[in-house]
Amino acid sequence: MAIMPVSRRQVLKLGCAGAAAAMVDKLWAGEQAKPAKGVNLNKESSMASQNNDIFKDAFENGKYKLPALPYDYKALEPFYDEQTLRLHHDKHHAAYVAGANMALDKLENARKNNDFAAVKAASKDLAFNGSGHVLHTIFWHSMKPGGNNGQMPAEFKDAFKESFGSVDAGLAQFSAATKVVEASGWGVLAFEPVSDKLVILQCEKHQDLTIWGVTPLLVCDVWEHAYYLKYQNARPDWVDAFMKIANWDFAAQRLAGAKQSLATAS
Repeated sequence: MAIMPVSRRQVLKLGCAGAAAAMVDKLWAGEQAKPAKGVNLNKESSMASQNNDIFKDAFENGKYKLPALPYDYKALEPFYDEQTLRLHHDKHHAAYVAGANMALDKLENARKNNDFAAVKAASKDLAFNGSGHVLHTIFWHSMKPGGNNGQMPAEFKDAFKESFGSVDAGLAQFSAATKVVEASGWGVLAFEPVSDKLVILQCEKHQDLTIWGVTPLLVCDVWEHAYYLKYQNARPDWVDAFMKIANWDFAAQRLAGAKQSLATAS
């Protein structure tokens, strides 16, 4: 799917899931961008190729598509068990893909038949399932086997310090915010372009946006299907486990891409 580059003004009008999708062409099309101010793209990073390609298998021939996991089903043990991961990816994420495609079909039929009676329901389904697909695609890459051994890229540490005062304070806020998301939802670490800083958001329903224009960098799924088999109702334990496998290299690459995209578009 070819996506036209967006201007800074257009980015600010998009929501978190919409911004992630609309900026794919600029962020992850494999362009050789120059480093944005204060950001080291670290071309030698082992994650660079993966980060550039995370959405390439998520849409094909006019339809959304379930991308493969970037690691084996057992790779996140013991923090994320194989059985839950299989169900979460193969069943739940796949259901979002199927739902989004069904909504696209309904909207296409409405246009062909000039009958828009069902457009409200179909649009709602597309927002729900499309957002679930985009966020889950980011979620799989938000974790990696062994995490970063507790380490964070230097340039990303600087962004944390500038945005939250210290790395520890930012991590504590992300963990706390994610643990207390009401009902089902997500903890989202994002880049907010107006302040040019990182923000931590609670996405209680992933189709309902929070701050328009943010680009999700790292997300943690706290819908019950994400952790129930192993952690049952102990969401805090799941979030603590997630923090141990959080992929900060991936988040740093997304931040660099988001900053560079805005710099080139403005």
